[in-house]
Amino acid sequence: MIVWKLDRLGRDLKHLITIIDGLRQHNIGFKVLTGHGAQIDTTTANGRLVFGLFAALAEYERELIIERTHAGLKAARARGRMGGRPRKMDISTLQIAMSVMSDNKAVASQIAKRLNITTATLYTYLNGDGSLKEAGKNLLAGKK
Repeated sequence: MIVWKLDRLGRDLKHLITIIDGLRQHNIGFKVLTGHGAQIDTTTANGRLVFGLFAALAEYERELIIERTHAGLKAARARGRMGGRPRKMDISTLQIAMSVMSDNKAVASQIAKRLNITTATLYTYLNGDGSLKEAGKNLLAGKK
């Protein structure tokens, strides 16, 4: 089996070792092309030792990336930056939809089309009678 980089093969050290053991049981060799672990030959004792060391390094590197990502997202939120795409439903649109949906003759698909949202989005925030669902309550309260 050939992989580009050792950290692309498994999620953590235990997972990598399980995969390599499974390959070895089926007499399948393993080769890493670049990065940590390049030139590992798992058919020898030395190769297995080096594999274990590089697998531990790959897991460590992945955990560092996760920590940096979380720290970056936290810092961005502290600066007021919110991730994701903008919502289609805002408070004024929700209020209009609530008043129109309370009319028994209202058709949800037509209301959604007029408000430039999908019917699914409309029903994410409102019940069929125009009452608020949890997402609608959260939007009005200023929550995510």
